[in-house]
Amino acid sequence: MPIAPADLTLGLLAGGRATRLRGRDKAWLRRGGEFQVLRLARAFAPHVAQVLVSANRDLPRYAAHGLHAVADRAPDLGPLGGLDALAAAADTPWLLSVPVDALRADASLLSALEAAQAGQGAFAVDDDGVQPLFALWPLAPLRAALAPALAQRRLAVRELQAALGMAALRLPGLRLGNLNTPADLVAAGVDADPID
Repeated sequence: MPIAPADLTLGLLAGGRATRLRGRDKAWLRRGGEFQVLRLARAFAPHVAQVLVSANRDLPRYAAHGLHAVADRAPDLGPLGGLDALAAAADTPWLLSVPVDALRADASLLSALEAAQAGQGAFAVDDDGVQPLFALWPLAPLRAALAPALAQRRLAVRELQAALGMAALRLPGLRLGNLNTPADLVAAGVDADPID
């Protein structure tokens, strides 16, 4: 079922430490001369009411590019901390979460998730396996489930999705891709020395 843009927030997850990339901020990696965070925001902007970025460093830089960044409300909670920050800041009934280092995420992914979700949300399963952070979340149930999960430090995203009854969307022949290692950067054509 399609979701009206007015009812949807895009949440880009950019709060990780990128330890395998020696701390390089994935949001500001350049591909084809464009920063990752700006590339994804542009791809989804026509389909959402607002764009939020979960980030834990250099928040004024996002503001300088017209993006609203939100920091984790509690430290060291991993991706669930980012989802919590996004869920708290979103003004819509639905949240589309996308990792900021995604290589192949666009409006076609949103359409597929919308078709699969049946009111309870959906997450992607590509040729590399389950991709729980590429997900469409109903915000009221997400907020209700996050509070006890975080309090009990049950931080597995897939466990939360199972509790919410979210659908698994299989995407055969697709690899959404992430930028996790120096080899990934080379393969994706990331500029060797991005200008910050």
